Amino acid sequence: MKVRRRMFTSLVAGMLLTASAQAAWAAGPMTERVRELANTHASEKVDVIVSYREMPDQAEAARTKALGASTYRSYGRLPMRAMRIPGHALERLANGKGVSFVAEDGVVEANTWNARRAANFPDGDSINKQFAGEGVRVAVIDSGGFDHDDNTGASRSNSAHYQYGFRNGKFSTPINGSGSLVPGFNSDAFSDDFGHGTHVEGIISGNSNGSKGGQTMGIAAGVGLLSMHVLDGEGRGVASDLIAALDWLLQFGDAFDVKVVNLSLGKAVESEAALDPLVQAVEALWDAGFVVVASAGNYGRDGHFTITSPGISRKIITVGSITDNGTGADLSDDYVSTYSSRGPTLFDHVLKPDLVAPGNRVVASTPEVAKLRGDMPGRVMLCDTRRCEHDYLEISGTSMAAAVVSGAVARMLSKDPSLSPATVKARLMRSARKLAGDPTVTGAGVLDIDAAMNDTGVVTGDALSPMMALGTAPDGSTVIAVE
Repeated sequence: MKVRRRMFTSLVAGMLLTASAQAAWAAGPMTERVRELANTHASEKVDVIVSYREMPDQAEAARTKALGASTYRSYGRLPMRAMRIPGHALERLANGKGVSFVAEDGVVEANTWNARRAANFPDGDSINKQFAGEGVRVAVIDSGGFDHDDNTGASRSNSAHYQYGFRNGKFSTPINGSGSLVPGFNSDAFSDDFGHGTHVEGIISGNSNGSKGGQTMGIAAGVGLLSMHVLDGEGRGVASDLIAALDWLLQFGDAFDVKVVNLSLGKAVESEAALDPLVQAVEALWDAGFVVVASAGNYGRDGHFTITSPGISRKIITVGSITDNGTGADLSDDYVSTYSSRGPTLFDHVLKPDLVAPGNRVVASTPEVAKLRGDMPGRVMLCDTRRCEHDYLEISGTSMAAAVVSGAVARMLSKDPSLSPATVKARLMRSARKLAGDPTVTGAGVLDIDAAMNDTGVVTGDALSPMMALGTAPDGSTVIAVE
């Protein structure tokens, strides 16, 4: 594939940045941001996430305490610790025995239906219409969930809807006083001050109880939901709380029948994927058999290399957004949304997104009181008051596109529960409706739910997203080689 000059320039810039960053890391296993904090905040305490090669022991706890660090997050399955430590001690922390990498406990943010036709929703005579996610629970790690009429699950086989919170160090286990694991035990009251999580859940599982003509029907109305609260009323949180939710799923997700994990959020990329604690956490989930779906980010207007973490992982499914012009069966005028983040990934040059899905002007459930609703009063769509109490909101973003794909995955697993995460990813990409253009923008193409559910291919291995590199064609022209 020949490369347009603008794309070639972007790739070269990315490679120069990689070389620069690698040279800086040679002095110690930490991100450039942590190194900066060590120099500029020497007398102040900073929040970091420390990754270890294996679970840290008491000797390491004593060592970090001697450095002036206090641990505010430890994890049951992930070899990591989140700690507050003086800037001047960061270098000694990073050089400790068994330390793999030190990263800032950075900010994660929410990535804020004509869609059903654009994604080829199984309808009409499709045999796949009968598989609506029954027997599957989707964990939505977001700003919480409001018990909207559409999201209650009253018509589902696994109708229970639970919420657990992880903000500000919280970690509630579903273990009762007798030591038994009981789904729902210690769960929280439903709440979503921002409104993003409720909207994402509605896209995935909305049963359209409150809308006229079923216009707000979610992609997989038969699934169960698990709301995991990590973002605040502004749609912001910290990586350590998000990692705590992922660690919780490693411990208890199977007991809740969670099979799909939706991450309609992201953070800035500060290192290669292999060193990123958030990527390590989502890949641990993937390896444990959970299908992880992440939004690509909403930074497409800034050009290439704008995929956010954890979407930079080669294993998980990263989703960009397509804008459907609402012209019915005519899909020729659909295009990748201008805000949808472009690949390849920073540092590693992984070809992302993996695919794109409808994410523009998607209508789904909203809490009766939430910041997003107040910010966009013109986007509120009133429910049918004869059938519901709560309303709907129209939002655009790769968050919405990721939710559409999570719903599609739930339908695939409802039809065949034996599918591995790698097979699910491969089927989604292989069956996608192809789009002309740069694959670092379009990915494998547009989600085709019916085709993905009909695909019978099986993958042995990881189904890793391909790497990209510059090469030279026989005629001497510059090309991008995909490995």
